[in-house]
Amino acid sequence: MEQNQRETATRHAVEALYDEADYWEVNTGGKTIHAKRIPGKWRTIKWWTSSVWLIFFFGAYLRWDGRQAVLFDIPNRQFHIFGATILPQDLWMLSLVLLFFAILLAVATALAGRVFCGFFCFQTVWTDVFTWLEDKLEGPPQKRRQLEQAPWDARKIRIKVTKHLIWIAIGILTGISFTAWFTDAYQLWKDIFTFELHPAALTTILLFTGGTYFLAGFMREQVCFWLCPYARIQSAMVDKHTIIPAYDVKRGEPRGRLQKKKGPDQPKLGDCIDCRQCVAVCPMGVDIRRGLQEGCIMCALCIDACDQVMDKVHRPRGLIRYASLDELEGGEVLPLYKRVRVWVYGTIMLLAAAGIVYGLSTLDALSLTVIHERQPLYVLESDGSIQNKYTLKVLNKSMQEVPVKIEVSGPPGTRLHGTKQSFAIPPGETSAIRVFVRVPRKALNAESVPIFFHIESPENPKLSAERESVFIGPKPAR
Repeated sequence: MEQNQRETATRHAVEALYDEADYWEVNTGGKTIHAKRIPGKWRTIKWWTSSVWLIFFFGAYLRWDGRQAVLFDIPNRQFHIFGATILPQDLWMLSLVLLFFAILLAVATALAGRVFCGFFCFQTVWTDVFTWLEDKLEGPPQKRRQLEQAPWDARKIRIKVTKHLIWIAIGILTGISFTAWFTDAYQLWKDIFTFELHPAALTTILLFTGGTYFLAGFMREQVCFWLCPYARIQSAMVDKHTIIPAYDVKRGEPRGRLQKKKGPDQPKLGDCIDCRQCVAVCPMGVDIRRGLQEGCIMCALCIDACDQVMDKVHRPRGLIRYASLDELEGGEVLPLYKRVRVWVYGTIMLLAAAGIVYGLSTLDALSLTVIHERQPLYVLESDGSIQNKYTLKVLNKSMQEVPVKIEVSGPPGTRLHGTKQSFAIPPGETSAIRVFVRVPRKALNAESVPIFFHIESPENPKLSAERESVFIGPKPAR
């Protein structure tokens, strides 16, 4: 009796799943996909990884030493990252950062497919937030489809207007948050409320507002299908050893609906009951059972759906699971240390990371450049000494004014002449100072000898810089 009741309950649950999945097919832009939202392990992981983008909203409001912690000040050509200030001549470090993350994306794809698309991509995350709001306001997929077909009345107008106003508000916040990384966030909000916003900032906010609203609200999966270049190159990064959400064909086929009664003439079916719930939850409308497809963003929501169905029909989980094609085909699973591609990517990442660490560790607050004047190369003074003229360019990378003192060393008797030896460098600016150096002629044993310029802050000896140059004189007598 208990067994019959359980089978009846299972049959009703499965029939309900069939009814809801009748709407589903692969969509190429002809209609809106309303993905079913269900709880599960991978849905929880997806929410946690999506929350990384909260840094995008709130990271610009962190302060460090009286200024914004991370600020890309393009007009002044300065990039402030906590205590470090990176200027144009240090952009090689930013290039290494971009290289590091580009290779990291390649490594992640080689190991776990389009895991970035499914869990971290800006478009995926914002679309998920937009559809979550849609689900809360309009109801589950069936009700949303009914609302789309319903005539325009007061209720439909109220729901639609509310939804789109919230979408626009999210788009505005996105635009402001992006702009805040390039200007002081608090000053930006002040300029917004006082209507003094710079035209460039206003244009950026409007572009991001419109882009977020249309891409996440309307285009959704079509961005991944037609606009994203990453979907086109994934086949070059994914191979038979990559672990991806995959359907176990050997276990699932031949698929067939759950039978009420099993007769002796009925063929033996696999574990897939063809409920299509894996398709119903897919935000791309992909049928995972057809194998790896361009549209699959590998968000693993189909795994949650299939596991729940397997629980209801009392069959083991894992019909859809993270697995490599090698594993599903019964071949040898290649260990990580034997994958040459991963080793190559890892080596490039390690070199890029080492370069970044080296650059940050050698990033000085003061930078000194010395330019020797060529016209004339030297001047013979009345006292018999030789004089050279130099232009010293001192860059202050800190956010405070730094007083510095100039010193010079070289052949015996080398000294500065006719110039101030102490001056202050404004924060974040470069000051050019012309200096004259004299060396007794008898101390020169060649036409060109090295000399060294040294600058140092009297208040903080750690703020210093040194640069080698040359001192040019007449050919010494034999």
